[in-house]
Amino acid sequence: MPNIMMAFPQGKHKVLTMSYDDGKSADIKLVEIFNKYGLKGTFHLNSGMLGTNGRIPEEKVAALYSGHEVSAHTLTHPTIARCPKEQIIEEIFADRKRLERLVDYTVRGMSYPNGSYNKAIKEMLPHLGVEYARTAQSTGQFTMPDDLYEWKPTCHHKVDLMNVAETFVNLNKKQYLYMLYVWGHSYEFDNDHNWPLIEGFCEFIGNRSDIWYATNIEIVDYLKAFQNLKFSASCHFVNNPSTLTVWLQVDNDIVEVKGGSQIHLT
Repeated sequence: MPNIMMAFPQGKHKVLTMSYDDGKSADIKLVEIFNKYGLKGTFHLNSGMLGTNGRIPEEKVAALYSGHEVSAHTLTHPTIARCPKEQIIEEIFADRKRLERLVDYTVRGMSYPNGSYNKAIKEMLPHLGVEYARTAQSTGQFTMPDDLYEWKPTCHHKVDLMNVAETFVNLNKKQYLYMLYVWGHSYEFDNDHNWPLIEGFCEFIGNRSDIWYATNIEIVDYLKAFQNLKFSASCHFVNNPSTLTVWLQVDNDIVEVKGGSQIHLT
């Protein structure tokens, strides 16, 4: 039987994703920096607050975040673990509907407002069309998530970001998959007068051939596509019923399994 492991697109074994909350006007500058260096971001928005208190107006959302991901953050940013379930449902579902009207695609993820969640909320999310939710609890690690409804990032951008980036870039053991997940709020760069921090980070880590730059939902979709592969009992061939291409490391070879195809692995 061959030794088969999931790889990222083009056989890569490292992925970088960026995650920013609240949709303040500083997102404009942050998106420009991401675009300049080839990074992708997921931006979690409170649709009921757009256009207020320095937030991006509704009419600019689609164009600004094009090429990135717009994700939910609840309608009005309450501490949802303290709210009745009726309010939680309305906050999440109404946020999805408003955001989808603006971007014209299905909004399938969120980050927890104020980092607030509990087991009951996690259990609600699949029924509300939410496929992942990011916490505010950093791990300091480069591991893949084992619970997409309690997705813990690597670090906030304030926490020794350049040293974290250098460590990530130097990871080279291809028997592992590594994910660097950075989160924060773009307005913090204004407050802390440290835009050079994120620009320097993006310049250093961007446009590298061995890193997959992905949004949160792109990672989720890829993981699900891998999990949905149909291997023969002997693992000598595999069928990919998904529309996404999945890449595998088979012994020492990188193998591309295109969506809708069946291929022999040995």
